[in-house]
Amino acid sequence: MDDLSAFGLPSGFGKVQRSKPTLASRFEQTKRASDTPSTAAASPAPKKEKSPTPAKVSVPRGGKDGSVDTSGRKVARKRPREEEEDEDEDEDDDAVSALALDPSGARIVSGSHDYDAKLWDFGGMDLSLRPFRSFEPAGNYPVRDLAYSPYGEVFLCISGTSQAKLFDRDGEEKAEFIKGDMYIRDMRNTAGHVGELTGCAWNPWVDNSFITSSADSTIRIWDAENRRKQKTVIVVKSKERGARTKVTWCGYNREGSMIAGACTDGTLHLWASKSNFVRPNLSVEDAHEKGTETGGCAFAVDGWGFVSRGGDGTVKLWDTRKFKRPVATAAAPTLYPGTNVTFSPDGKFVVTGTSAGATREEAEAGTAGGGKLLLLKRENLELEREVTLGGRGILRVVWHPKINQIVCGHADGTIRVLYSPTHSINGAKLCVPKGTKARTIEDYASSMYVPILLPDEPGMGRDDGDRPNKRRRDKERMETGGRTRRPMAPVHGPGKGGRVGASATQHIVQHLFRDNTRDEDPREALLKYADVAEKDPIWTSAWKQNQPKPVFQQVDTTEEKEEEE
Repeated sequence: MDDLSAFGLPSGFGKVQRSKPTLASRFEQTKRASDTPSTAAASPAPKKEKSPTPAKVSVPRGGKDGSVDTSGRKVARKRPREEEEDEDEDEDDDAVSALALDPSGARIVSGSHDYDAKLWDFGGMDLSLRPFRSFEPAGNYPVRDLAYSPYGEVFLCISGTSQAKLFDRDGEEKAEFIKGDMYIRDMRNTAGHVGELTGCAWNPWVDNSFITSSADSTIRIWDAENRRKQKTVIVVKSKERGARTKVTWCGYNREGSMIAGACTDGTLHLWASKSNFVRPNLSVEDAHEKGTETGGCAFAVDGWGFVSRGGDGTVKLWDTRKFKRPVATAAAPTLYPGTNVTFSPDGKFVVTGTSAGATREEAEAGTAGGGKLLLLKRENLELEREVTLGGRGILRVVWHPKINQIVCGHADGTIRVLYSPTHSINGAKLCVPKGTKARTIEDYASSMYVPILLPDEPGMGRDDGDRPNKRRRDKERMETGGRTRRPMAPVHGPGKGGRVGASATQHIVQHLFRDNTRDEDPREALLKYADVAEKDPIWTSAWKQNQPKPVFQQVDTTEEKEEEE
């Protein structure tokens, strides 16, 4: 020991350089807890698959205020007293119900039952894992499904409404597709859906083409450039009483030659993309239990493999060449409708999530270890590996082929990314080396707004910062030179306040009468004012006296009639 250090004196001068953690130590911090010896010995990780499960990064969605701590754990926001009394009903409000990655694997978009959609960028995040954009795409409606286009420029958002919305990569709305007429019985004659949407999928080979499924018993094919009407309507008929059934899922195969749909009556349907869609090409009745929601299906890479995930707690493998009975069945209990299933990028494994326990009481007690990720063999759906992740249950699973990482959305609002330090490419590996940014005094100062009021200032004693956000925004818009560029709203009339009154049938009435100005002949439109201009020449009276008279050739029609005879 140094003599100066023994007396509590510094042994040197200058700034002490802190040792930066190495990349290996960063990966070690995010490494998930290993499985129990019995589980690990019974189901070792396959070497050929290069499964990206050694490490994880927890991406908490947070509450409305986005409160997330630096350790990656979700911070519970305080609930009002009336919310605490109704806690049992709101316990799944933050469940991640939709999840999608762009084709490059650089961005994640997530949707939840709390009406929010969040955008995450791997390249711009550190270990604090905060989204760069959070918005409500459909007001007070939960987000049901999300899907990026094949090139990643835009993504579709499906919510509890009957209108699909299109957003760009930064979350700006580009289009909202039309809603159908709810008073028309025949679904083929409506321009859009009349029931709540349940799913969507892009055509992998046709540009700007996608499909949507709805509770109105239809699957509709759309063109992204035409939001006023769909291209084709597929009406799904049920043998149950009423001849209608809710379509809970829709999707394309890898080649885009087949469209699949799952219904609440337990039926699976397959249509050829180039057919007339009068009846399905392949159909299986009672594929899953009636009355349950088949949350997801997936096509294999080979084109004939098909897997379905039912709300009855089963995963079934099908062969489209013999689409009558399942090839194999596996148990996968879940408490949440809408749990999906997917294939691994090489098609060797079937991946899905489960919920903790068979009942909600066991799930809350955590007796089964929380949500689990199941890797099942493609041939017979035997369990290859079981990964315990917690989080009350796994609703969404996405295995991205380019970055080789698994993204899981949980019922408690947490998103977990499983990656491998050696076999994965970018993705979560871009966030781990950055660590967590230390907050500076500027960060605290920006969050603390302290207004300064001068004695001679007009309106002294009234703090505009205490105003509600809407009133403050309206005041800024009305002031000249404000930060917004909203046009001046009408003072009175139907547009007062910048909003025109709307009703439930207003959008239908707007599309009943088509604008015919494009079909009108411009010559006839001008000549119908010729008599008025001749009788009351307001604009041409200055040159009426010196204007030459038009002389037209007189055609004798009698000679033409004699020649024809």
